[in-house]
Amino acid sequence: MERDAGVAETLIAAARQLSTRLATLSFAPPVTHIYDPLTYAWAAHELYLRRYAAGRRRVVFLGMNPGPFGMVQCGVPFGEVAAVRDWLGIAAEVRKPALENPWRPIEGFACTRSEVSGRRLWGLFRERFATADRFFAEHFVANYCPLAFFERGRNLTPDKLPAAEAAALQAACDTHLKSLVLALQPEWLIGVGAFAEARASQALAGTGVRIGRVLHPSPASPAANRGWAEAATGQLCALGVWD
Repeated sequence: MERDAGVAETLIAAARQLSTRLATLSFAPPVTHIYDPLTYAWAAHELYLRRYAAGRRRVVFLGMNPGPFGMVQCGVPFGEVAAVRDWLGIAAEVRKPALENPWRPIEGFACTRSEVSGRRLWGLFRERFATADRFFAEHFVANYCPLAFFERGRNLTPDKLPAAEAAALQAACDTHLKSLVLALQPEWLIGVGAFAEARASQALAGTGVRIGRVLHPSPASPAANRGWAEAATGQLCALGVWD
């Protein structure tokens, strides 16, 4: 795996800058709680960047935002805790957020709930590449938005925000995505789901990065429940991203 500590340092600085910028935004009801894992779970996220983003990557997979039992708990995109700990080899202290949601408490790496999307995503990569180092030699996984939004216990995705709130959020996240792509120099940006693909297409227009999409692995998707790994592999092969 190509190593260039300067790339990781660039992404660490960009993530901190994004988190600081997003902290200035406000979100009205029905949003009751907002989690930014780049604050309370920063130790794990920084470790992820240092270990797996130290160099150029041919393919970047882009998700929408953290899931309540994934990155919200462990600071790693699509962060099914077992996969992050056992396959990526990452474990770190996760603190409590400034305002904890009593309906969605932060348990960190002690969380026993499974993030199905993350289990499917990392499970496919483990099945195809065997080791994390082999996967990350050419690939990286990021989220478009690092914030998780809740209406009490209900997860609210960024595409459900009012237009004015979404515009301010997207301006910050677009800037960060451009910085990430400039640092990693990917040939492909693969949106995991339609939202991520659409945001990448707009933010990266004119950059020369090729944009594609795979089916989102969410259990809310009937198509994903009928064999997500096979469907995503077929899409990536059809695009020419994988052989």
